[in-house]
Amino acid sequence: MYDEYSPKEEEAPCLTPTTSTSSYSPLSTVTTVRRKSIPPSPSRSRLDPEYVTRIAQEITPPPRADQDVFFPANTPDCSPCSNTSFRRSLFSYSDSYSSYNDVSPKRSPGNVNKNATYSDRFIPSRTDSNLSFSNRKKHSKDEPKSKESNQQPILDFLLRSELLDDSRETMFRFSPNPKRDTTSIIRPFNLSPLKSASSHRLLANPSKRKRRISKMPFKVLDAPALQDDFYLNLVDWSAQNVLAVGLSSCVYLWSAYTSKVTKLCDLSSDDVVTSVSWSHGSHLAVGTNRGEVQIWDTLKNKKVRTMMGHSARTGTLAWNGPIVVSGSRDRSICVRDTRSPDSYTAKLASHKQEVCGLKWSYDEPYQLASGGNDNKLLIWDIKNCSQPIYKFSDHNAAVKAIAFSPHQHGLLVSGGGTADRCIRFWNTLNGTSIGCVDTGSQVCNIAWSRNCNELVSTHGYSLNQIIVWQYPSMSKVVTLTGHTYRVLYLAVSPDGSTIVTGAGDETLRFWQIFPGPRSHDKSARTGLLFPPTPGSTLR
Repeated sequence: MYDEYSPKEEEAPCLTPTTSTSSYSPLSTVTTVRRKSIPPSPSRSRLDPEYVTRIAQEITPPPRADQDVFFPANTPDCSPCSNTSFRRSLFSYSDSYSSYNDVSPKRSPGNVNKNATYSDRFIPSRTDSNLSFSNRKKHSKDEPKSKESNQQPILDFLLRSELLDDSRETMFRFSPNPKRDTTSIIRPFNLSPLKSASSHRLLANPSKRKRRISKMPFKVLDAPALQDDFYLNLVDWSAQNVLAVGLSSCVYLWSAYTSKVTKLCDLSSDDVVTSVSWSHGSHLAVGTNRGEVQIWDTLKNKKVRTMMGHSARTGTLAWNGPIVVSGSRDRSICVRDTRSPDSYTAKLASHKQEVCGLKWSYDEPYQLASGGNDNKLLIWDIKNCSQPIYKFSDHNAAVKAIAFSPHQHGLLVSGGGTADRCIRFWNTLNGTSIGCVDTGSQVCNIAWSRNCNELVSTHGYSLNQIIVWQYPSMSKVVTLTGHTYRVLYLAVSPDGSTIVTGAGDETLRFWQIFPGPRSHDKSARTGLLFPPTPGSTLR
């Protein structure tokens, strides 16, 4: 006749809100939660005897037509003193009560209204709420927009990525299944404090500041009587930051630290300086029009010795420790050991015309490259001076511009004259050609940067320009102009950041084109310290 009370969970209806058609229900739209039915408190009934009666009066439903009384005749005693039987009767007829006000669902699974969502307390739903306004920024019309506000540093990106998890656009928005970046899962053995994939990508590829190269020389020196001759080499920069320049029959030294000019030597009136080259110390080799090679001690301003061996002018020189080689118009190359009393220890004879370019390899101590007016580029091993190990004849003009790469083993670059205008790359380990670039003008000099994989070339007819190239793409980094004659002379500063160029317009121009050497000391300066004084004049 009645159901025994058992504290099991009631079936939770669907959570879709609906409106009841019964006017008896005080709430029209509610939500429900799963909870257990709780009987009236027995302790409260002992303290307050009228508690159970008051509860029964508050929840007694109106009688139906087919039911005379609320409690059937065979219901046990439901007097206020019988709390247990009353609780059984009260909860056994909760289904009858729910049929009148439709507040709680019926127990019968077939009669459950799945669209009804009712409960005894109100829980607001935020599914229809639009709280995206909290993510909007307020901007004043009168507030000026600064450039700094548009530039967000890397730290701001990292903080936003880590603290907000890259979800600023969905902040304060309810989403039952938020989308997560599967790539941002922390690896079990990753020691990085960053968990976001965007943060790792940002640190892996940080934005690099673009290097700015001034197209104007930061210093210009007058060099009267600087010869306009393609086959000569009259400018060189020492490791002690001293520039040597051959002007007519004299050699001048210019200190980059003090801008002081010193006259080293003055040849006789019937002789002319044709080449200069610094050793790794303070000694300077001077080639003359008579074919001599003079060794000078620049600290004492004293000539150490004079070495013969050429019958014509000495147009090019190159040092390798105590050994100096010289190339001449007589088509020969003399190998000289300054420790030996002999003028030369070996003579290389394979060029058919004047030798105008000589360079030593960085990593092969006995490998020498020579270029001549016969359009030939030769690779020598001075331990076996009878024949060159490789002969390259791809150039169509004189080969004066030669340079070994300090970054790649066996990489040699050379440049041709007016009829060729090409820069070519060679592998001196196996004697093969790597590539060729047409520059459009005569290649007078070429040099590699010591601090980055770039090279600079100077040009003559007809553009008279200076070009910085990115290797191996050979894209132009910058093109510099300023000389009105062929840029015949080139030297690189000891720190590798600055070059000096000379031309027949009798000027020496200093350009800051390469980055300075890397240093762990942040206070160390990477460039040369030139005094802020007007340009000096070499007299």
